[in-house]
Amino acid sequence: MTTERITAGYLPGLREEDVQWRILPFERDDLRLEVSVPVLTGAQMRALAAHVRQAADYHLKALPVAEIISAIDRAIARLLDRNDPYRCLAETWLPVTSGYDADMVRLGLTGFLKTFRAAQLRRFVAEDFANPAVLDGFQPAPKGGAVRAFGPKLLAHVWAGNVPALSLWSLVCSLLVKAPSVGKLASAEPLFAGWFARLLAEVHPPLADCLAIVWWSGAGGEDANAIYTEADTVLAYGTNQTLDILRRHLPVTTRFLPHGHRLGFGMVGAAALDTLKAPAVARLAAWDVMRYDQQGCYSPHTFYVERGGSVPPRAFADYLSAELANLQRRFARRSLALEERAAIAKWQQAMEWSDKEQQLLGPVDAAWRVAYSDSLQPLTPTALYRTVTVVGVDSLDAAVPMVTVRREFLQTAGIAAPPEELYRLAGLLGAAGVTRICAIGAMSTPEAGWHHDGRFNLLDLVRMAEIEQSAEVAAQPFALYSE
Repeated sequence: MTTERITAGYLPGLREEDVQWRILPFERDDLRLEVSVPVLTGAQMRALAAHVRQAADYHLKALPVAEIISAIDRAIARLLDRNDPYRCLAETWLPVTSGYDADMVRLGLTGFLKTFRAAQLRRFVAEDFANPAVLDGFQPAPKGGAVRAFGPKLLAHVWAGNVPALSLWSLVCSLLVKAPSVGKLASAEPLFAGWFARLLAEVHPPLADCLAIVWWSGAGGEDANAIYTEADTVLAYGTNQTLDILRRHLPVTTRFLPHGHRLGFGMVGAAALDTLKAPAVARLAAWDVMRYDQQGCYSPHTFYVERGGSVPPRAFADYLSAELANLQRRFARRSLALEERAAIAKWQQAMEWSDKEQQLLGPVDAAWRVAYSDSLQPLTPTALYRTVTVVGVDSLDAAVPMVTVRREFLQTAGIAAPPEELYRLAGLLGAAGVTRICAIGAMSTPEAGWHHDGRFNLLDLVRMAEIEQSAEVAAQPFALYSE
């Protein structure tokens, strides 16, 4: 077996020889990858936080947002170039650490990275700020006076490793609000954030010391608490249990922005179920299920399919199963750990033993499974890893109460329906707790500036400082021209 070694993280202001390192091992086929991640003491964490905060005060906060966007765009352009060394690293090693099919990672990266080009970033900023110039200085407020947005004094990121390069979302957000950052690597994906930090330093050297990438085990101990004490804002991804533990580590004055478990589902109206449209919709639905094996918070678990079209819901389930079979040949599901295989077996057994007329489609040993039910079913998590439920319904309205029972976990709904039906359903689903409605086929590829979990990506990070009109008026008599 061939062994390769990579050093992860990014530690401006610290010498590598002064830091302890831990090896995270990954294996795929006949290759073993050893990733060295930095293990910092509490004192080193505090020194690192002070370093990036000072650098951001001097460099990042003085940059116009337009220049920050330009720097990010140049970095993304290099990552989109398949001949660039950083892109080559990503295509070579992310499939090893994640276990995902190499072509899936390649295509997923390209689609994801295009979200962060300059035009998209400008839309990103405009989505949260009517006048993006408030990030650069005080701007006139419609009610009188002036207003300005200030980012956190230090933003701590805690990333999950279920989807490669997930760290890019919050890193870009922090840059756009001019916040110094310290990010915590996920043990399951410890590479991309450090690569991006190094690349950003190359394309725009003044940003080199404004962010740092570290690692600690689990929720962390005194070392992690040192960062939490220094940060005034913490943005975290993970399981609800992990986020609950993290919340208890934070000072009461720290702003906490968690992103935990979420459930996605699809709705297919009768108008999309003729012999031409139904196979195409099933193909798009299969892509949503296949991408990163349903590990995203936006991935679908159930498709509610309306009766009344020329293609009945049961036939749609067959189309979906066939498309997942095709995708397995092109993008093989990653190898599963014992507990993951056990979760699928448990889910399949529950489907087989159910008294609710549920059927499992496809070969018993397939790397995907579609369960079909002719009776109304509540939205329920599947076992992931390309397991999905199709439920036949008399009307899509009947499915709304079935998803409402999961209100606290709802996020993305993929819809295939005519325009009038789309907007009517959107009103019902929005009231039920859904925060993102998109086309089937786009469920796992959110647009730039989407309101993650119904919140603001940038606006939630800033505090607004106002100069009231009374201060402007009171200042007039003190001007030299008033004499």
